[in-house]
Amino acid sequence: MASLNDIRSTFLSYFEKNGHTVVDSSPLVPRNDPTLMFTNSGMVQFKNLFTGVEHRDYTRATTSQKCVRAGGKHNDLDNVGYTARHHTFFEMLGNFSFGDYFKKEAIPFAWELITREFGIPKDKLYTTVYHTDDEAFEIWKKVGVPEERIIRIATSDNFWQMGPTGPCGPCTEIFYDHGDHIWGGPPGSPEEDGDRFIEIWNVVFMQNEQFEDGSMRELDMQSIDTGMGLERIGALLQGSHDNYDTDLFKALIEASAHATGVDPYGDHNVHHRVIADHLRSTSFLMADGVMPSNEGRGYVLRRIMRRAMRHAHLLGAKDPVMHRLVPELVRQMGQAYPELGQAQSMIEETLLTEETRFQATLDRGLKLLDEELAKLPEGAALPGEAAFKLYDTFGFPLDLTQDALREKDRLVDTEGFDAAMAEQKAKARAAWSGSGEAADATVWYDIAEEKGTTEFLGYDTEKAEGQIVALVADGDKTDKVDTGSVQIVVNQTPFYAEAGGQVGDTGTITTETGKARVTDTKKVAGVFIHFAEVVEGSIERGQGAELTVEHDRRSAIRANHSATHLLHEALREALGDHVAQRGSLNAPDRLRFDFSHNKALTADEIGRVERDVNAYVRQNTPVETRIMAPDDARALGAQALFGEKYGDEVRVVSMGRAATGKGVDKETYSIELCGGTHVKRTGDIGAFVLTAESASSAGVRRIEALTGEAAMGELRRREMLMSEVEGLLKVSEQDVLTRLQALLDERKTLAGQVDQLRRELAMSGGAGAGPDAEQVNGVAFFAQSLTGVSGRDLPPLIDEHKARLGSGAVLLIADVDGKAAVAAGVTPDLTDTVSAVDLVRAAVAELGGKGGGGRPDMAQGGGKDAANADAAIAAAKSVIGG
Repeated sequence: MASLNDIRSTFLSYFEKNGHTVVDSSPLVPRNDPTLMFTNSGMVQFKNLFTGVEHRDYTRATTSQKCVRAGGKHNDLDNVGYTARHHTFFEMLGNFSFGDYFKKEAIPFAWELITREFGIPKDKLYTTVYHTDDEAFEIWKKVGVPEERIIRIATSDNFWQMGPTGPCGPCTEIFYDHGDHIWGGPPGSPEEDGDRFIEIWNVVFMQNEQFEDGSMRELDMQSIDTGMGLERIGALLQGSHDNYDTDLFKALIEASAHATGVDPYGDHNVHHRVIADHLRSTSFLMADGVMPSNEGRGYVLRRIMRRAMRHAHLLGAKDPVMHRLVPELVRQMGQAYPELGQAQSMIEETLLTEETRFQATLDRGLKLLDEELAKLPEGAALPGEAAFKLYDTFGFPLDLTQDALREKDRLVDTEGFDAAMAEQKAKARAAWSGSGEAADATVWYDIAEEKGTTEFLGYDTEKAEGQIVALVADGDKTDKVDTGSVQIVVNQTPFYAEAGGQVGDTGTITTETGKARVTDTKKVAGVFIHFAEVVEGSIERGQGAELTVEHDRRSAIRANHSATHLLHEALREALGDHVAQRGSLNAPDRLRFDFSHNKALTADEIGRVERDVNAYVRQNTPVETRIMAPDDARALGAQALFGEKYGDEVRVVSMGRAATGKGVDKETYSIELCGGTHVKRTGDIGAFVLTAESASSAGVRRIEALTGEAAMGELRRREMLMSEVEGLLKVSEQDVLTRLQALLDERKTLAGQVDQLRRELAMSGGAGAGPDAEQVNGVAFFAQSLTGVSGRDLPPLIDEHKARLGSGAVLLIADVDGKAAVAAGVTPDLTDTVSAVDLVRAAVAELGGKGGGGRPDMAQGGGKDAANADAAIAAAKSVIGG
C-alpha cells in the first residue's frame, strides 16, 4: 500500500519527469495576496505569474502546497471530525503551466498519472467539462473516456474566476465512482451531493479575461492550474472512502489514543479525528510564524487549539495532551516539510502553555454551560448572551460552544451572540490585516517566549532605566549594532507603543557605549519594539540603558488623547447616545475622531460641542485612572473605546465634573476604558479648536481638531485672516458680513449686466461682424464666429437669432481663449427635417472635439481649436444641404 508520503513523491516525480520544476510549498501566511488570511490553494503563490506581473525562470511547475481553511471565506472548521473529507489543514497537489502547455497536454498528463502511475481503473472514472468546452470534450474522448462518462456541466462549478474581472476559464474534473453500494449520483444529477461519486482532480483552463461589462477575450498567455487533494487521493489509493483511514491519520489517531488511553476506533473516534486534524493545522501555522493571540490569524490558531483541547478533555485527559503528539507529526511529515522539525520545540512549548492555561478555565466554562442549559426547556437554543459570557470569561469561541452543544443536539442563538460581541467591539475574527510580511512575527514571539513581555512604565514617568534584552537588525536578532537602523527591546520602558489610535512615542535610548534616537514604538505579542537609529557609538544586548521620551511630543499627544475623551462625551450629549467611536488618531499635531452618526453636524451642533469641550478643559479637574475588572468597569458606565484590546483587568479613565454625570457619584462627565496616556488635569489640554467636520464612511462622521499651542496657533491664524479681511474691506469686524454680502450682491448685478451687454454687442455685430442668413436647400441658415463671448452666452443669442429669422437654422461658434464653444438652434417648423444636434456634431468634428448633444431645436458642444471655425460652419451647412 502506498503511503501518503509515497503518493506525494510519485506525483511530484511524475511531473518533474515531464519538464516541471518542483517548487517548495509557500508559507501558510500568503506573501503575495493581502486579501487572504491563509494560503488555501496551490495557485496562491503563483497568482502574479498567472496575471503576468511576475516572471520566473520556469514555465512549468509542480507543488504539494500546505493549505488551511479555518477562517474567513474558506472555513471548514465546524465540519472537521464529523465528516470523511473535511480538514482544517490539507495538502493540495498541483501542476501548473504559465503560457507553456494547455488542454491537449494537461488532460493526458492527468489521465496518465491517475490511470498508469496510480493504477486507478479507468472504468471507475468519470470526467466533467464546461458545457461549451467542446475542445476538452474531444480530448477526453481521444484519451479513451467513453462519451457517456464525459458530463457537460453548465454551472459555475465548472467555470473558474479569479474575481469579478480578470483571468478566468472553464474547468474539467475527474470523479471516482465508489460503487452503487453508496448513495449518490454523478455530477450534474439530482443526487450529486451523495458520496458515491467523489471529485479527485480539478483542472482549470485559464484562457480568458473577463471585463466589467461581462465581455471576455482570450488571454495572450493561456495557462493551466490543477489541484488534487493528497488526503482524498490517498484514501482512494489505500482502499478507503474516509480520509481519516489513511496511514498518516491512523498514526496520529493512534498517538492520540496512546496519550489519552482511549480506544482509537470506538465510540470516541470523532474526538481523536479532531485532535489529529487540528494537531496538523496548529503545528504548521506555528512553524510558519503564526502564534496564538486574541486577534487576526493568531485568534484563528487559538480557536483551533482550544477545539482540539476540548476534545482531549472529552476523552478524559487530565493533563495537557497536544504537545505530546508533535513528535509523531514530525515523524510523519517532517521529511517533506523540514520547517516542522526546525520549529518542533517551539510548537511543543506553545501547545503546552496554551493547554495548561485553557485547562484552568475549561471545567468552569463547561460547568457554566451545563448550568445555562439546565435553565432552558428541552431542546431550546442556548441564548447568545450565555454563549458570549463563555467567550468573554472563559475564552470559549462560539464554534467551541457550538461543538460542545452539537453532541447534545442543541443550537446557539448566534444573532444574540453577535449582538453581544458587537457591544464589546471584540470582533477579532474580522480584525486581521496585512499581507503576512509584517513584523517577521516569529522573531518577536521568540523574544516574548525567551525574555517575557515588556513592562510599561510610561503612565507615571517619561524617563526610566531598563536592560536591553534583544536587538533586531534586518529581521534577525543580533548582539551589537554600530550604525544604522535597529529595533530595540528592553525589559521595561516609558515609551508608549502605538495602540488605540494613539501614536507611538519617540525619544532616546542611551547606554555606556552609545546612543540611539527612537523614531517610533510599536508592540507585538506584548513586546515593545523601539524603532531606532544609532547616532553615537554602539548599542549592545544586555546593556543597561536610560530611556527618555520626547517630552513636548508626549505632552501634545496626551492633550489630544484626553481631549478625544471629552469630545466623545460632548458628541453623545449633543447628538444622542447612539454616538460611538469608530476610529481615532491621537498624534502630536492633531486629533481625529470618527463616530457613528448619519448626517452632517449643523453649525449650532458644532458650536455646542466645541464650547462643551472647552468648558471642561477650563474646569481643570484631575484626570483619574483606576484598574478594575471589565465587568466592574462596565457597571460603572465606562465606554469601551474602538480599537482597544481588554484583558482580565482594564484601566478606567475619568475626567470632568457634571451636574448630572456618570459614575458612582453621578457627577463624572467622561468615563472610558483606555490604555493610553493622559494629562494630569483637564486644564493641561490648554484649548480645543474644532477644524473640520466631514463624512468618513456610510453612517460615520469625522471630526478633526487641535489642542494646546496648535489650537492657539489656529486661533491666531484666524484672527490674522480676519484682520486682513477687515483691512481689504475697510470696515470693522462687526460690519464684515454686511459688507461682504453687499459686494456679492453688487457682483451678481454687474455680472448680469455684462452678460446682457455681451449679447447685445454680439447681435449688433460688434463682437464680430457676420453674414446675413443664406438659403441652403430652402432653409434660412445663419452662421457666425464670435469673440468676446463665453459658451454660456450662446443659447440666448441663438434664441434671439431664431426669433429674428422666424424660420431657419442658426450656428454660433465662440472663440474662448483658442478653444471653441458651439451652439446651434432650429426653429420649431424645421425640426422634423433639420436637427440642431446634427449641426453641432458636424461642426465639433472640425473643431477637434467629439460628440455634442441637446434637443432638435437647441444643441451645444465644444472643440479644441477655434481656428477651424470656417470649416466647422461649412460642415454644418453641408448637413442642411444634404
